[in-house]
Amino acid sequence: MLSMAPRVSFVVFALSLLLGIASAIDVYREMGFSYSGTDGPNNWGKLDPTFSPCSVGKRQSPIDIRKNLTVHNKQLKSLSRVYKPVNATLVNKGYSVGVRFEESAGDLWIDGKSYKLKQIHWHLPSEHRIDGQEFAAELHMVHLAPDNSTAVVAVLYQEANAADPFICKLMGAINKLGKENSEVPLGTLSINELNRKSSKYYKYVGSLTTPPCTEDIKWSILGKVMSISKEQIAAMDSPLNSNCKRNARPCQPLNGREVDLYDELSC
Repeated sequence: MLSMAPRVSFVVFALSLLLGIASAIDVYREMGFSYSGTDGPNNWGKLDPTFSPCSVGKRQSPIDIRKNLTVHNKQLKSLSRVYKPVNATLVNKGYSVGVRFEESAGDLWIDGKSYKLKQIHWHLPSEHRIDGQEFAAELHMVHLAPDNSTAVVAVLYQEANAADPFICKLMGAINKLGKENSEVPLGTLSINELNRKSSKYYKYVGSLTTPPCTEDIKWSILGKVMSISKEQIAAMDSPLNSNCKRNARPCQPLNGREVDLYDELSC
C-alpha cells in the first residue's frame, strides 16, 4: 500500500501557500516586520520561514524601471478596469494606511482574466522608481483572481501644491485614525478618480513588496504621475508606527526580467 505522507505533505504545502497569498494581500495581516532596525527589509527573509522569498527570491519587487531598457510591447492592450461604489473601511496596520472593500469593488482584466479589487494602500515614499527617481508616494491597488493569482496596479505621486482629489475624500477619516489596527468606516465609497484611462504603463512580473514577498505578481505601473499635497502626505504618515515612517522597500535586482511598455501614443 502506497504511503499517504507525500500527498499529505503536498496538501499542507499548497494550503500554506494559498493562505500566505491571502494574508499577504489583506491589510489586516499581522506585522512581524518593520522598515528599520533588525526586522527591517534587509532581514525580512530571516524573520519567519514563510518570509524566505524576501531573501532568496529572484523576481522581487519593487524595481527601478529604466526607460531605455523597457520593451515596447505592441501586443499589450490598454488596461481594462471597471470599479463601482461599495462599502469600505479605512484601516491602519501600523506599516500602511489603506482601504479595505467589504464587497466586490470591481474588476481588472489582464490577458482575458478577471481580477477583483480587494484593497488599496499607500507607501511613503514610492517603492518603484523611474530612471532612479524616487516619488513622494505610491498607491497599490491589489486585485485577486479566483485562482488566488494577484495583480497590482501602481500609481506614482509627486509632491505638489495640488491635492489628490481621491485622497481629499478620505482626509476626514484619515485624521480620525488611531494607531496600529485602528479603522474608520467609510460607508459607500466611489473610486472613480482612480479609474482614469492611462495611455502608458509598465508591466512586469514581480512580488509582493511586504513579507512574505510572494512572487508571480503581475505588476502594472501607470505612466501618468499624480499630484499629492504635503498635507496629505503628513496625514497618511502620522498614524504609522515609528519604525514604518518610510514604508518603502528598497528596489530589488531585475535578474534578467523583461519590463514591457504599453504606450498608445507611440508608433
